[in-house]
Amino acid sequence: MFSYVVRRMLQSIPILLIVLTLVFIVVRVLPGDPAVAALGDYASKDAVNALREKMGLNAPLWLQYMRFIGDLGRGDLGISIITGYPVAKQVATVLPHTLLLTMSAIILGYLFGVPLGISAAVRRNSFVDYFNRVFSLLGLSVPAFYLGILLILLFSIKIPLFPVVGAGEFHNLKDLLRHLFLPALTLGLLMTAYITRMSRSSILNILAEDYVRTAHAKGVAENRVLYKHVLRNALIPIVALGGLYAVVLIGSSVMVEIVFSRPGLGTLMVGAIKQRDYTTLQSVMVIYTVIVVLINLLTDLIYGLIDPRIKYH
Repeated sequence: MFSYVVRRMLQSIPILLIVLTLVFIVVRVLPGDPAVAALGDYASKDAVNALREKMGLNAPLWLQYMRFIGDLGRGDLGISIITGYPVAKQVATVLPHTLLLTMSAIILGYLFGVPLGISAAVRRNSFVDYFNRVFSLLGLSVPAFYLGILLILLFSIKIPLFPVVGAGEFHNLKDLLRHLFLPALTLGLLMTAYITRMSRSSILNILAEDYVRTAHAKGVAENRVLYKHVLRNALIPIVALGGLYAVVLIGSSVMVEIVFSRPGLGTLMVGAIKQRDYTTLQSVMVIYTVIVVLINLLTDLIYGLIDPRIKYH
């Protein structure tokens, strides 16, 4: 198992470098001059050139890239050109809220999605199956921001149970959970739709296998066959989808944070785009990149725990 973990971690390094390179390129091809954005449209040419020199934008592209990688290696995310504060401190303030929201949505997705998928597969072509399929189809079709608005109208305006603005304080668990409930439910319902469909499809495929029919023929209890033989073998594609959709979920969290006015990486990134805060935008994209790579790595490691055969490939 140790060699499998090390191998997967080493394989993640070139992927991370490639994506970081793409981030570096994308930020630099965006329209607008960061120096002009920081100083204003009426700044003198000399002032703009001086700021560009200070930001290192006048250096050759390869030198900018080497500095970019070197700074990341030291954990230096730079200084915001708008606020003048270290970007790392801003990220450290909002990152826990984004991680908490995303992890809560993933947990809710599996908590609701797997049982719904099992019930739909076991009762194929019944009312339960049709209901779950329609529910999952709606979840795949409704945008995150629209679902969030509907939940606000229902549970914050019509029935004032949960707050709309803010994320609460970590030292106050009750307040934190009240602010988290609606945003996490918004993303969690979308995650549930994906997990439900994949669980149903995967379980139906396993139920058609010969060893399942053999277990039934031997008189093995239905629940034992379902949970010991069927579900474990069906978990690999379910986990694969979870890892893939967790990446999509992080993107959806941007809109959810804006709808619910929550502090988070998404809110920080949108503010950086509006203000053309070159350094902050680049740093937030780097953090998103690292999170995505870590999610993919974690998914691979879970594969190895579910199916030991994967560790030898």
